[in-house]
Amino acid sequence: MKLYVGIDVSSKDMKACLMNQDGASLHQLSVDNNFHGASYLRDQIVTVYDNGDFQSIQIGLEATSFYSWHPAMFFHEDQALQARSTKVFTINPKLIRKFKEAYVDLDKNDQVDAWLIADRLRFGRLPVTVVLQEQYVALQRLTRMRYHLVKTLVREKQIFLQHLSYKCSSFTTEVETSSVYGVAILDLLLEKLTLEEISSMELEMLANFLREKSKNRYPDPECVAKSIQRAARSSYRLAKCVEDSIDLLLHTSIESIRSIKTQIKQLDKAIKKLLDVIPNTLQTIPGIGPVFCAGILAEIGDISRFENQASLAKYAGLSWKKHQSGSFQAEETNLIRTGNRYLRYYLVEAANSVQRNESEYRAYYQKKYQEVPKHKHKRALVLTARKLVRLVDALLRNNQIYMPGRMVNR
Repeated sequence: MKLYVGIDVSSKDMKACLMNQDGASLHQLSVDNNFHGASYLRDQIVTVYDNGDFQSIQIGLEATSFYSWHPAMFFHEDQALQARSTKVFTINPKLIRKFKEAYVDLDKNDQVDAWLIADRLRFGRLPVTVVLQEQYVALQRLTRMRYHLVKTLVREKQIFLQHLSYKCSSFTTEVETSSVYGVAILDLLLEKLTLEEISSMELEMLANFLREKSKNRYPDPECVAKSIQRAARSSYRLAKCVEDSIDLLLHTSIESIRSIKTQIKQLDKAIKKLLDVIPNTLQTIPGIGPVFCAGILAEIGDISRFENQASLAKYAGLSWKKHQSGSFQAEETNLIRTGNRYLRYYLVEAANSVQRNESEYRAYYQKKYQEVPKHKHKRALVLTARKLVRLVDALLRNNQIYMPGRMVNR
């Protein structure tokens, strides 16, 4: 018989409900959300277990950001609990809310929420347990921070383009988008030159500026200089006070972009250093480097946590709902709305890189790209990521290296 422990976690305390297999509440208590409170709760769980006819313990907590992370790891690593066959589960709060809908007359309070979590554990069909080894936890902190910085960088670039459109309304239509964030053009904008000054600047002088700042990365700096001057001449003019404000905003945005890029580079170095001590074969796949590899491994942890590649795909949110009734089968289905967004992000980004570097995946991507008239790239990329999940599962589960043209044991 199993002992079920539902814990509702907040920043200050933890409400716990201990339940047997018949659904009867054996003990309810509240403790502080700290080491001493978790230790006391652990002792109460052990006492109830030892006084009853139990063979194992299942502890469930809602995945409430960092509030539940420390207690989840504490209960998972505690030797007294592990000696009693304890498994710890972090559960998506959405699953608890949906489960509660079956109990129409329940009140809303933290103790009831703890009872619901325990009852959800008793119901079965549980999610994947928490990440196991500490090296995966350390790696996960780095890769999730990198994910956050990448998203922040995208938003900052969007804000930068808005400011740039005020400064020079024709810039993005005249100058290639790939050049806008280059070192040379950013340095040019930091000079706070007016549109008239840019327009009247000698072409050779502007080209030399771009050549020097870009360290000769432009194949044709004169052509880029011409496009910049065309943009300056065809753009709307601003009042002096407005232009000064926009120049300040551009300066601030450029400094933010450069700062974020520097932080990402520092994280990449730390990720590579930590990844070197974790044996894996994912980097044998063309297009998967240290960052993508680390992002995937950090969220998967020990591959044995997953029953098969299908459960891994569902955990990543790369699974589709079926819509069928009688003889009707829907042609269009949606991705599930749950799943680990970090793992999904790194799998999709890795799939995009792999399809550019590996012929089998490139052919698969192109085939899916041509199948539909809209959302071509997004759909094809997600399907390619789903295909990549099978390969990732096989390589990690069998400790194989990737060999093009050779079937892996999936």
